[in-house]
Amino acid sequence: MKYVLVSGGVISGVGKGIIASSTGLLLKTRGLKVTMIKIDPYMNIDAGTMAPTEHGECFVLGDGGETDLDLGNYERYLNITLSRDHNITTGKIYQHVIEKERRGDYLGKTVQIVPHLTDALQDWLIRVARLPVDETKEQPDVCVIELGGTVGDIENAPFVEALRQLRRKAGAGNFLHIHVSMIPVINEEQKTKPTQQTIKDVRSAGLNPDLIACRCKDKLMTSTIEKVAMFCQVETEQVVAVHDVPSTYHVPLVLEKQDLIASLTKILNLDQLESPSKLRLRGATTWEMWKTSTSIQESQQLVTIALVGKYTSFADSYISVIKSLEHSAMFCKRKLNLIMVDSSNLEEESSKSSLTEYRKAWDTLRKVDGILVPGGFGTRGTEGMIAATRWARTNKVPFLGVCLGMQIAVIEYARSVCMLTSAGSQEFNAQVVDPVIIFMPEIDSTSMGATMRLGMRPTHFQPGTEWSQMRRLYRNSPVAASKDTIGGLIIHERHRHRYEVNPAYVSKLASHGLNIVGKDDKGERMEISELKDHPWFVGVQFHPEYLSKVLEPSRPYLGFFAASAGCLDEVMERLESGKGALGS
Repeated sequence: MKYVLVSGGVISGVGKGIIASSTGLLLKTRGLKVTMIKIDPYMNIDAGTMAPTEHGECFVLGDGGETDLDLGNYERYLNITLSRDHNITTGKIYQHVIEKERRGDYLGKTVQIVPHLTDALQDWLIRVARLPVDETKEQPDVCVIELGGTVGDIENAPFVEALRQLRRKAGAGNFLHIHVSMIPVINEEQKTKPTQQTIKDVRSAGLNPDLIACRCKDKLMTSTIEKVAMFCQVETEQVVAVHDVPSTYHVPLVLEKQDLIASLTKILNLDQLESPSKLRLRGATTWEMWKTSTSIQESQQLVTIALVGKYTSFADSYISVIKSLEHSAMFCKRKLNLIMVDSSNLEEESSKSSLTEYRKAWDTLRKVDGILVPGGFGTRGTEGMIAATRWARTNKVPFLGVCLGMQIAVIEYARSVCMLTSAGSQEFNAQVVDPVIIFMPEIDSTSMGATMRLGMRPTHFQPGTEWSQMRRLYRNSPVAASKDTIGGLIIHERHRHRYEVNPAYVSKLASHGLNIVGKDDKGERMEISELKDHPWFVGVQFHPEYLSKVLEPSRPYLGFFAASAGCLDEVMERLESGKGALGS
């Protein structure tokens, strides 16, 4: 097993996740089987209870694991399927060691950070690195490990020590360390002192980086690279310049141009690994498709989408949603113009407290090509979401509601069309008169962590829904688990929710035109709603963004974006013919 460690210094959020994902992608284009692990130094067991406005989106895996958003990047870039064990947190590893101590596994010894915790970390990394994550179902060749946080932080110390020991255990030629640093620009001068200091810190902790990835808003000057090499005691070839680019999808190209693969091959002896010709060919094809798909042409049509949500102050709260729209835009050969609209500003109350923001929000909404209402929790801003949904429905503006967004669409339809003026959700009001959205009976109402309906679940398109645009889009998709027959089509998507459409109101909704075209395997849960006489008005209870890939966009997002761009029929035809992206 070969290991690539990606750590960071100077500041957090320096770009470790994208550099780690890009490194993994480049290794995979060489025909290697690659897996990835993320280490997060926070005390939470997982990311499930963390506020999206503080730490970004909680990414849900197929096994229901609630993880750091970087695992979403890994899956999107490498087209792999990870498990909850691929995300290690301080809370999770401490819990693991304490449970072993309670069982008596340590035979009465004094349990300490070194060696017991560090040994447990190494055992975890070695075990999980061997788990198959791609379609080959074989053990990976290379494991890329991203160490979250900043080297030198107190909470990182046990992980750094464990990784130091792992490097020694792996042996020469089997472990490579990339340390990501920041080169700030002050008065138009590129400053290397922060990088010099972070390399000193990481070496004092016992690790010696093989490559130094220098992040900078501008391209690094030759003199800057030479200065970093001189004062960090490395060769210039070991300094990798990573400047700001228009899209994070261009980072692999930046690294490839600097012969990162050659450096990885030399240090890790990758030439000694035998890659089947089939995987090498697939890797080369993937790389060519990546370069073609991620290129942006100035002549491309601009498509404006409004994301109407409650966490709009921090874009990472919706990172998978945003990436899914980007994937769809690339497939359609269009430019995405995404506008975040705080749903609270669309509410009547806002017109009284902040008339300027109210008018600005509505002016924006009236001009967009499509409206998307994503997932979320709590009451705040939901009336604004309902108002936006009503606008999309009545004005024939393409609409996609995801999780909470689907529930919002059901509430709006029940109020406006079914004339259930008191319709609402038990999440917003436990005593609501017409609870069209209810708390799922089997869900634990007292504990918060990992108690939702999580992970991959089947959805069955119902008989008589052959007209459905969603059903047509899902045919021959990667998430389709069956062929589309007269009995229906089965798909698998990832879920994360506590509330659902109340089955008692489904017949009334359907009789008034809101079709439930997809249900769970028992026919009890409402999974997909769709209007027939609308360019695109779809709600999904699941989170299709979790399975969207750069070269294989999520079908609900693709359909929504294509409808907004006015090219839905063309996209449908391309998918059915197997020709792929428009213009390819």
